[in-house]
Amino acid sequence: MKNKREITPIGIEIKKALIDKGLTQVDLAKHLGISPKYINLIIFGERSGKKYIDDIKSFLEIESENIRQTA
Repeated sequence: MKNKREITPIGIEIKKALIDKGLTQVDLAKHLGISPKYINLIIFGERSGKKYIDDIKSFLEIESENIRQTA
């Protein structure tokens, strides 16, 4: 049986912001110049996305402290 992936607090903030702005993970990925798959890995905590977090926060206008790098 496959383990269910769990969305991270960072992922929740990203998803909420995308929905609020009517954007998709593909839109975010295009803006950052990375693959949509990589965005998904960040959302589910399988990649830190450390070098993209500030750009993600800026693009999505996220001010929450939940979206900071812990890794």
